[in-house]
Amino acid sequence: MSAVRDLSIGVDVGGTNTDAVVVDAAGSVIAWTKQPTTADVIGGIRAGIAAVLAQIGGDRDRVSRVMLGTTHATNAIVARRGLDKVALVRLGAPAATEWPPLTGWPTDLSEQVLAGAAMLGGGHMVDGTPIAPLDRDGIRRFLDRLGGTFDSVAICGIFSPSSPEQEREVEQLVHDHLGEAMPVFLSQDIGPDGLLERENATVLNAALRGVASEVTRALVDVVAEEGLDVSTFFAQNDGTLMSLDYAVRYPVLTIGSGPANSIRGAAFLSGAKNAIVVDVGGTTSDLGVLVDGFPRESTLPRDIGGVRTNFRMPDILSLGIGGGTVIDRRTGAVGPRSVGYRITEEALLFGGSTATLTDAAAAAGQGIPGRSLPPLSSAQRDMLSAALAHAHERIEEAVERLSLGRLDLPLVVVGGGALLVPDDLPGAGDVLRPDRADVANAVGAAISLAGGRAEQISDADDRDAAIAAASEAAIAKAIQAGADPLAVEIVDVLETSLSYTARPTLKVSVKAAGPLSHLAAPIPAR
Repeated sequence: MSAVRDLSIGVDVGGTNTDAVVVDAAGSVIAWTKQPTTADVIGGIRAGIAAVLAQIGGDRDRVSRVMLGTTHATNAIVARRGLDKVALVRLGAPAATEWPPLTGWPTDLSEQVLAGAAMLGGGHMVDGTPIAPLDRDGIRRFLDRLGGTFDSVAICGIFSPSSPEQEREVEQLVHDHLGEAMPVFLSQDIGPDGLLERENATVLNAALRGVASEVTRALVDVVAEEGLDVSTFFAQNDGTLMSLDYAVRYPVLTIGSGPANSIRGAAFLSGAKNAIVVDVGGTTSDLGVLVDGFPRESTLPRDIGGVRTNFRMPDILSLGIGGGTVIDRRTGAVGPRSVGYRITEEALLFGGSTATLTDAAAAAGQGIPGRSLPPLSSAQRDMLSAALAHAHERIEEAVERLSLGRLDLPLVVVGGGALLVPDDLPGAGDVLRPDRADVANAVGAAISLAGGRAEQISDADDRDAAIAAASEAAIAKAIQAGADPLAVEIVDVLETSLSYTARPTLKVSVKAAGPLSHLAAPIPAR
């Protein structure tokens, strides 16, 4: 007899906790857990999946997919650990030689990542006019000169997102010269126009390939250990999902997936389509804006590990305010240090000797059931009260910045440290605290759609054709990421007028998303 495979496991790795949930086809959370994040990250993922599977018992055969939001890529960049060597080819000389590749990178990171760089003829103007003939021989000489000192090749051409053919030709040239096994990464697939930031993001993406392959194998191993026959996906930084193959190809797109998961989970649990979301964890509070059910994206360049990039990220405001944030018992200063995942060992509420904001909330009557603070003097209670008031002020200021003057937007509060947010916050609308808000990030991973994005630059007179072309490309990327071809649709179209062009010119950015393919596939009879 066959059973319907209608359950999904969502896992989200945070700096303090790794959360896991099981969600059924109706969207109900039927199992959940919070496990300490481990130094190797995989240990927390393994514990979280094992815990929720134990809760559902015999229904484990109904699980058809596992979705993961992980900090592996961010950790690798920040810690300078496990990064591949990259050969970089920039197409655009002589127009793009004033600023060398990796300008502004931290020296230790650039030395670890860059095997060598060449600025060669090629590239296009904004209207598609070639800057210079493609220097094919120069590319071959550059690769030969580096020998076997690199693990992958990154290609970045001026205005390649709107004139992609040249990068694709170079990709084929590299494969013809070095073999099909050599990984080649094209900047047109990573970020929008903006040469230096797109180039930076492409090099980071290439450098993360080994890390992505390692975590992908680890996730597959964890799933195999549990005897699950499931499809596995990674969360992207725009609140959608991608397949494992896609994640290995574009690991840089997993950076920022944690806040995106929280915003998507908050929308799902609260039913809000437009709101401000605050996710209070053990180390930080991340605030974002929900627009039509998806995270509002930042249009500004973002620094990742000291590197300026321009790929799409959620518009997130992070505060050093979390449940584990340390209160200096001598001065009353709040943060920035946090006890993180050691809160159950070091906080006063758990018998430790370190005062945290969780202790401050407990002193104000918002404690954890079954836990009580040790005897405190009047001065100590005043200090904790002042620290909690400071946290409230910081959150209030952040909400005011993100609301852009709108006072009617509800505030959805999620995360394990949600008790730090008061019920009445000036500058916000109704404060919503949905059920299972403490694992909203894992819920966001479990219920997310697969998605893709594409851009097109064209004359203003060709606006409709540009939107159609970008839409077609975005849908193709969403399907590649795992979306059902029959259900994927366009969810966002952004048009921007470009300055300093000879004719009125538009840049069109389109986002497509859809449910994962093969939903609720039956389990073969045994």
